[in-house]
Amino acid sequence: MKAGVRIVIGTVAAVLVVLLLRGCVATSYLIPSGGMENTLLRGERILVNKWSYGLRLPLMAWWGYHRWADSPVGRQDIVVFNNPANYAQPVIDRRETFIGRCIGLPGDTLMVDSLFDTAHTPGSPDRKLLYAYPKAREAQLDSLLNALAIRSDGLLGSDSAKNIRSFSRYEYYLLTQAIDPPCWLVPAEGQAESGRLHPLIVPARGATLRVRPWNIALLCNTLVLHEGRQAEIKGDTLLVEGKPVNFCRFTKDYYWVATDNATSVSGSRLFGFVPKDHLIGRAAFIWLSKENGTGLLHGYRRDRMWTRIR
Repeated sequence: MKAGVRIVIGTVAAVLVVLLLRGCVATSYLIPSGGMENTLLRGERILVNKWSYGLRLPLMAWWGYHRWADSPVGRQDIVVFNNPANYAQPVIDRRETFIGRCIGLPGDTLMVDSLFDTAHTPGSPDRKLLYAYPKAREAQLDSLLNALAIRSDGLLGSDSAKNIRSFSRYEYYLLTQAIDPPCWLVPAEGQAESGRLHPLIVPARGATLRVRPWNIALLCNTLVLHEGRQAEIKGDTLLVEGKPVNFCRFTKDYYWVATDNATSVSGSRLFGFVPKDHLIGRAAFIWLSKENGTGLLHGYRRDRMWTRIR
């Protein structure tokens, strides 16, 4: 066999091996934004284990969704998945690739506020609200913050009688437990309703969920986008196949994902539940970490390269 033919065969074989590895074993993913900081930094490249939850067969346009060796998702896993809210692209594995931390498994109950702009579970980022207290309590509050190891954002406002600071709900809970009644730290005016929490159940395969005012839009979108049902909201009523319903049944497992950066507005707060068929795999390792704008030979964060992602 001539040397030129051997080179061509070797090149083709190498390309096929690379394509096989990327399609069926692991793939590289670029972190495009700061939503997962400080766990993952913008511009880092990671390896995604496609067997973490069972291998989702590629080329879904040809044979649809199939998964080999299906495995459960772990709570707090950092998962890579296709955009569940891409209306224009019907083929799932051709949609944009996102990343987030799974904080809600099928059947879990999250607590969401009435404005449905965030979800709270133990260990997840908690949106901060404003709280007012008498100016005379400033020194006492500083002492409590120090004792409870709560980092303050500082004074955010004041009037002739009150000061304003921001705390997460968990921080506020700790402070109210430490303050002798009556509690002098109270939500600032106009936030009482937005701070009200409601239970939101993450749909599981075969589960039937009750329609509530705070989940009606989310359930409707999930039925239309991922369950193939005809659904719409008229007034305060959910119509499925033209009939009013008080309960919805789901045929897939779903997940709720969030970002590690509490200031980020991405995650399920924007695009809703993530179906199991959208999951690609679990983020496994950082294989390249480099500061932006540092040139070819500089700026490498060697202490982060080939570290396991947790």
